[in-house]
Amino acid sequence: MPRKLDLRSGRPVWSAYRAPAVPTAALTRDAKADVLIIGMGISGAMTAEALTAHGHAVICIDRRGPLKGSTSATTALVQFEIDQPLSVLSKMIGKTSAEQAWRRSRLAVSNLAARIAELEINCSPGRNPSLYLAGTLLGPSELRDEAEARRQAGIAATYLTAAPLAEKFGIDREAAILSHGNIALDPRKLTAGLLLSASQRKARFYAPVEATAIEDSADEVVVATRDGPTITTRHVVLATGYELVDMVPAAAHRIISTWAIATRPQPRKIWRRAAFIWEASDPYLYMRATADGRVVCGGEDEDFVEEARRDELIADKTARIAEKLGRLFPHLDVRPEFAWTGSFGTTTTGLPYIGAIPRHPRIHAVMGYGGNGITFSQIASEIVSASVNGQSDTDAELFAFNRR
Repeated sequence: MPRKLDLRSGRPVWSAYRAPAVPTAALTRDAKADVLIIGMGISGAMTAEALTAHGHAVICIDRRGPLKGSTSATTALVQFEIDQPLSVLSKMIGKTSAEQAWRRSRLAVSNLAARIAELEINCSPGRNPSLYLAGTLLGPSELRDEAEARRQAGIAATYLTAAPLAEKFGIDREAAILSHGNIALDPRKLTAGLLLSASQRKARFYAPVEATAIEDSADEVVVATRDGPTITTRHVVLATGYELVDMVPAAAHRIISTWAIATRPQPRKIWRRAAFIWEASDPYLYMRATADGRVVCGGEDEDFVEEARRDELIADKTARIAEKLGRLFPHLDVRPEFAWTGSFGTTTTGLPYIGAIPRHPRIHAVMGYGGNGITFSQIASEIVSASVNGQSDTDAELFAFNRR
């Protein structure tokens, strides 16, 4: 079972906003369900909501409790733009597959926005434009090629040179791609809202409960827990975030540390249209505004180091992030009111791993790696739901563990 990670440290900005409580119970006896979801963060919550909507009896467990893993560490720029630019991804996995991955990502953002509205989840959602700035990885000419690749795939993209970028957004950079349709939201409130929706459909939540072993057969899966009771189910979904599970194949991924800050509320100083901003650089800077006018800014990513060393870097990294933010927007008060660090997984292609584990068809893993974790969690909820329902998702192969 999982290697245990300290997924985040510091004080994420979302602690300033109260999320609804998600009631849990103690697991005192053996239990049965159609589906067991291990993990009660954003991935587990989306999957629980989707499965209960299809009428499945669902149990969720978490060794910490709801919303206590890496969910609070996200900066929640819910974008369809995958970490790997479309023009680059096409060279890695082929143009057809790359275009379809980008289109599915765009659809997932739209589906999530619709689901939030339908369920009336109060998570401060806002539809924001996105600016992808020229940087050290893609300069102006490469950005122009990227914009054209997106347009050929049917994905709207506007290439901006320096003059219109400065005029429309007040940003001094050589070029950028302008996109539309992304979502800004509060990830803790979203997760709580999804779990509560699942609870209304009789999902059962037990925490803290730690799964210690999984045994699967042709028609069921039995999960042992540390305190003794077992859970017997037809399917198991591993939504354990970036804590690695032994039976999951060693996918081409690595664990990254990232740092982030949030300023005091300054709504009158937010740049035009509160656009998402991220750079075509390595490491890249990314930023957004909250509904009450705080600036959330992150970056300075490094390969994962042991947790204590990562945490020691908070002061230095947050100072660098604040300095970069100040250079881009000199009029902002960039002093951090919140500062935190977290760990996340990333893959070479920027695509997640989602689906049944090879040779274990009843055990599904959701590894929503990369900077699109929430978007990929939505895709995972759709693919896993289809599989549990005995159906096939047309894009499942793009994200499968045994993909080419």
